This record gives sequence, structure tokens and C-alpha cells, in this order.
Amino acid sequence: MGQGSEQGTRRVGRRLRAVLAVLTVAVLGVTGCDAVGGDASAGPSASASKRTRPAPVWDTSPESVAAVGDSITRGFDACTVLSDCPEVSWATGSSAEVDSLAVRLLGRAEAAERSWNYAVTGSRMEDLTGQVTRAAARRPQLVAVMVGANDACRATTSAMTPVADFRARFEEAMATLRAKLPKAQVYVASIPDLKRLWSEGRTNPLGKQVWKLGICPSMLGDADALDAAATLRRNTVRDRVEAYNDVLRSVCAKDRRCRTDGGAVHAFRFGTDQLSRWDWFHPSVNGQARLAEIAYRAVTARKP
Repeated sequence: MGQGSEQGTRRVGRRLRAVLAVLTVAVLGVTGCDAVGGDASAGPSASASKRTRPAPVWDTSPESVAAVGDSITRGFDACTVLSDCPEVSWATGSSAEVDSLAVRLLGRAEAAERSWNYAVTGSRMEDLTGQVTRAAARRPQLVAVMVGANDACRATTSAMTPVADFRARFEEAMATLRAKLPKAQVYVASIPDLKRLWSEGRTNPLGKQVWKLGICPSMLGDADALDAAATLRRNTVRDRVEAYNDVLRSVCAKDRRCRTDGGAVHAFRFGTDQLSRWDWFHPSVNGQARLAEIAYRAVTARKP
């Protein structure tokens, strides 16, 4: 070949080597990413994304607690007969025997200053909006709710709150709370299994005498009767409580800052140690402590 041809060949060779070098770098770069399991998101932009990731919606350590609900949250019949005993309340009580939800979350000194109990013995779901309104004035970071037993505990099964009304009133209470406290967290306890409470207490003569004073007659009336009519009546109450619990779950599930106990209170097998020694129906001090444990686990659970 002539000199011109040799120079042309060298130029072509240099171009080919340059192209091969670029291709080699590209292939090695891709292979390097795959080798460490990375991709484009593993670069600086991913780090920036991690730094700006929003905080979880649910705070497992709220700094204040307000409780709403009925006699259970007031510690009714836990200390003396037919009387409230809020110091042993599962939600906000100060008793060392209970270690209430507020004490577990805030510590005993802080709980005394930053927890409030607006529950009222005898309350039903229709009373919840008023309680929530009063509680919201404190601007609590967590609102603890336990209500619904009295909607089933009526003079007769026909007097029980209809499920549709129960839902409407709970939705109203939640809407009221959200209007006043958009970022407050809500813990909703399930309603206990009232039929189990009857089965535990019916063997106690004193408890049955107290029941005759008007405690949950739809379930506890004629406590020793086991005929078909009495069984149907108690099963009707049981089924209504389960329907109420379904409402609590479904309404709460629509609110990203609401949690239930997953049915834990309803499933808890209250024994004689956990029931009032006067009425054998409401939780005792020991029972209040068990409710506090259930609530604390639910509030502090880290969910995805």
C-alpha cells in the first residue's frame, strides 16, 4: 500500500478504538450499578428524597390525652359501689395499680397536667359529640374513645340504638373533632363482649342483686333465666354489640389519624379478677389495668 492508504488506515483504527473505549465505559457503568443492586434512584436525588420524606402520620408518643366515653372510662364501680372512680380510669387515671394510658405515654407527673377525662357514666353514642367538643378545648394530641355499651344496655332489646343511628352519631362526632382539631389522633376501643360479662357475673349473688338496680337490663335482666326467650334476648344484644364494633372500625378506617384496638377489648376474656366486686360487670381496678395495656399497645404500635 501507499503512504496515503496507511495514514487512512491509522485514522480509521483510532476512531474504532475511541468508539470501543466509550462502549466499554458505558457497559462497565451499567454493570457496576447492577452489581450493587442500585439504579438511577440510588444517586443524589434519592438521598434528597430520603431527607425530605414526610414524618409518619401517626405519632406513637403524643404529649397530651383527653378521654371521652361512658362509665368504663370513669372507673364506675371499681372502687366503691355505684360510684365513679376516675383515678383508676384506664385512659387517664393516676393510680399506680392501673398505669393508665396517659401515665404510660406521658409519665405520672406530666399525665397529671396534660390529661383530661370528659367521659360521663351512662353516656351513649349520641352524647359523644358534646364530649368531643369539650375535650377539643384542651387541644389534646390524642383523644381516647370508649363508648357504645349503653347503646346496647337498654330496658329492652327494641330500645337499643339502631345501627344506622349509631353510625350517624359517630360520624358526626368524628367530623366535629376534625373541624376543631384536624391533626388530633384518635384511639377507639371496641365495646366489651357483654354476654361474656353476664356469663362471668351470673354466679355471684351480690352482683345479681346489684344488676336488679338497673344495670344493663337488656343483657342482665332475669340473670338466671336460660329459656329460649332469654337466650334470644341476650344473643340479640351480643349481635348488636358486634354490629356497633363494625361501625367503629369502618368509620375509624376512613380517618388516617384514627386507630382502633382491632377488637382487642371485645375479645378480652374478663375473668372474676377483672370485674367489679360489687356489680361483676364493670371492670375492676385489675380490669382497668388490662384495658390500659390494650390501649397502650394500640397507640404505640408502629404501622406501615
